[in-house]
Amino acid sequence: MISLQLTPFHFKEIIKKGYSLDIMFILKMIEEEYVIEEIFGDSVKLCTIQEVANRKGLISDDRKLTLEGKQLLAFLFTNEGTKFEKKKAIEDHFNEWWKAYPGTDSFEHKGRKFTGSRSLRADKENCRIKFNKILGEGEYTYIDMVEALKYDVMSKKEASIKEGTNKLKYMQNSLTYLNQRSFEGFIELIKKGNKITD
Repeated sequence: MISLQLTPFHFKEIIKKGYSLDIMFILKMIEEEYVIEEIFGDSVKLCTIQEVANRKGLISDDRKLTLEGKQLLAFLFTNEGTKFEKKKAIEDHFNEWWKAYPGTDSFEHKGRKFTGSRSLRADKENCRIKFNKILGEGEYTYIDMVEALKYDVMSKKEASIKEGTNKLKYMQNSLTYLNQRSFEGFIELIKKGNKITD
């Protein structure tokens, strides 16, 4: 049995923030590890509620609670008078990642110059949205993301020196890199103790 502990105060706060009880109940079911699709099947209404929860950053694309979704459920257990405040993404975190992303595939490393032919940073605003959405899922920190990017770039530069050909030209543009979650493998390598230095 699933129950939501909800006072009139909490209900009012949830409604003011633009959430519905449908969304709250879905979040609670996900938290308690119910397989929602098995219960409701192909319900169009359920799909719509899940899409709204995803768009609001409460659940991830793979139907797991994000940090914000967990915070919203935790809010139900706060004292009356406590306002629900969404934690805002820190702009500096994205900017640090953005600056670390190579602007082009041209570079100089260990005294050798490699000529490229294209820009690698693309669609900054959509990159910001995607970056913050990934952080909101709670699996990775911004430090994980920045370090993985640096590892990836340095690996390509080192391979370029060894093979005498520009490997950075195979780097995806920034939005594709985030959308395809290309950083994940590098986070795993770093967590296993791998390091790359210039």
